[in-house]
Amino acid sequence: MKYAIEVRGLVKSFGEVRALDGVDLGAAPGTVLGLLGPNGAGKTTAVRVLSTLTLPDAGTARVLGLDVAADAAKVRERLSLTGQYAGLDAALTGEQNLVLIARLLGASRSQARSRAHELIERFELAHAASRPVEGYSGGMRRRLDLAASIVRRPEVLVLDEPTTGLDPSSRTGLWAVVRELVAEGTTVLLTTQYLEEADQLADAIAVIDKGRVIASGSPTQLKQAVGGLVLRMRPARPDALRQLAELANWSVGAAPRIEHDEVAVPVAHPGEATAVMARVVQAGTDLAAFGLHEPTLDEVFLTLTGHRTETEHDERKAEAAA
Repeated sequence: MKYAIEVRGLVKSFGEVRALDGVDLGAAPGTVLGLLGPNGAGKTTAVRVLSTLTLPDAGTARVLGLDVAADAAKVRERLSLTGQYAGLDAALTGEQNLVLIARLLGASRSQARSRAHELIERFELAHAASRPVEGYSGGMRRRLDLAASIVRRPEVLVLDEPTTGLDPSSRTGLWAVVRELVAEGTTVLLTTQYLEEADQLADAIAVIDKGRVIASGSPTQLKQAVGGLVLRMRPARPDALRQLAELANWSVGAAPRIEHDEVAVPVAHPGEATAVMARVVQAGTDLAAFGLHEPTLDEVFLTLTGHRTETEHDERKAEAAA
């Protein structure tokens, strides 16, 4: 298969911290590759290597067939990066930011204005185009930042946790834009701490932990790899959580998890869920809610890594200290 993004045996260390330990990745043209991992897993380091911001210690990383180390300048011409924090001039208006970037990329004045107006309309920012960015909401800044990333219509777009901190409406809006870009042929590498985001957008997912890829495949394939179903029960009384977990364990020998105000019980088939529910009814434990579900991507992640997704402060701290 021909890959738009191809990583083989990538290694990167910062002092004694081995951020990447032989990572392999591949993203087909015009698809979204989701990169998931817990705190300090190596996601941000992988992004920095692919974006030519950090040189690897070993292994290869290619973008559109170009080596990120040997052909860094050519890679930058064809790739855009949207980091976690908007790279905008807060004193300029939204339109001025886009015009400035277009001019820096070699567009004429008329071309820059035309492209800025096109992007402002596309990202629904016309009402704020003439206002300084310092007055924009978080969602507006993220939309403008993404617009700035595609001024030159990149063939590959790297999104490093693009919707962190956004409200659900703004997040959904950005998802729509990403889908449009992919439909036009752009390849996207997406790191995210939102499992729902990866489930919604990614054609393929790589789960990275302690610098290594520990699982990869489509969202459906990863869910199937964990197998089974999940019975979720919420007791009418919060103090009955532990009793509910013990009842589930006695019924089918499962390993129930107490998660906030409910008990999650992995079961191999609906018959096991029925056995658990029969034991709960027999014990007289009242339930406020219950349901049988397929594993979520969050449960897949927890099963594979033993962690839930987190931000990567430790990884950046190690890199800064190196």
